[in-house]
Amino acid sequence: MNPNKALWEKGDFTRIAAYMRQSGEAVVKSLGITSPLRALDLGCGDGTTAVPLAHQGAEVTGIDIAGNLVAAGRKRAAEAGLHQLRFQEGDACNLEGVEDHSFDLTLSVFGAMFAPKPFDVAKEMVRVTKPGGRIVMGNWIPNDPTFVSRLLSISSSFQPPPPEGFVSPMTWGVDSHITERFASAGVPKEKISIARDTYHFHSSGSPARFIDSFRRFYGPTMNAYEAAEKSGRSEELHNQLLELAEAHNESGNGGTSIPAAFVRVTVHV
Repeated sequence: MNPNKALWEKGDFTRIAAYMRQSGEAVVKSLGITSPLRALDLGCGDGTTAVPLAHQGAEVTGIDIAGNLVAAGRKRAAEAGLHQLRFQEGDACNLEGVEDHSFDLTLSVFGAMFAPKPFDVAKEMVRVTKPGGRIVMGNWIPNDPTFVSRLLSISSSFQPPPPEGFVSPMTWGVDSHITERFASAGVPKEKISIARDTYHFHSSGSPARFIDSFRRFYGPTMNAYEAAEKSGRSEELHNQLLELAEAHNESGNGGTSIPAAFVRVTVHV
């Protein structure tokens, strides 16, 4: 199986996405959607941004490499009566079957950044976006002191080194890499804007329950725990992640509210 597909079909990312709904809606609201508009949500999961896009009146195609998340998205769309929202399996590195210049907006919030061939991803996003349209990405930032960057950094430190040729998804949070990748797809630097933004994870449960969800349902963290078990370091990993969540929690009522910085990339095609 494609390793990236295996990673995101592991566990149940819908349980993590539940903490991300409010910020997903906020990101979509900030886009100033006016219909009619055809939108692609790439690496859509079960619809954290695809569903609010459809509620705003857009005709939305959500594409994700994980079959279980596509199925969950279809269920959400059906339950909400969103007939203009459809989900399908696909690979951000090769959007086979998607025609050139199909979408007014191509959106990917913490999705396409995890695909293994970033230059191919940039070319595909540019290819399927209409001239005069835009691409918007939300990408986590490497070596950032906020929650998600630290979570991924801690998790990777408990795992074996990645295979030769591996390109870290976190490089999508570096300005020079972003501009280089879109330049290779024919987009000049002056048509790319990059701004720092903040995403929030919200849960009525405690930080301990929040981290337990990552341990049980989030592929990268699940892999870290499996590797830590083999080396006898699972308690060390758990303590580090729990300490991280507690340190970043801004909720004062026993729940969890954790901010995480990301870069918002806007590309005018």
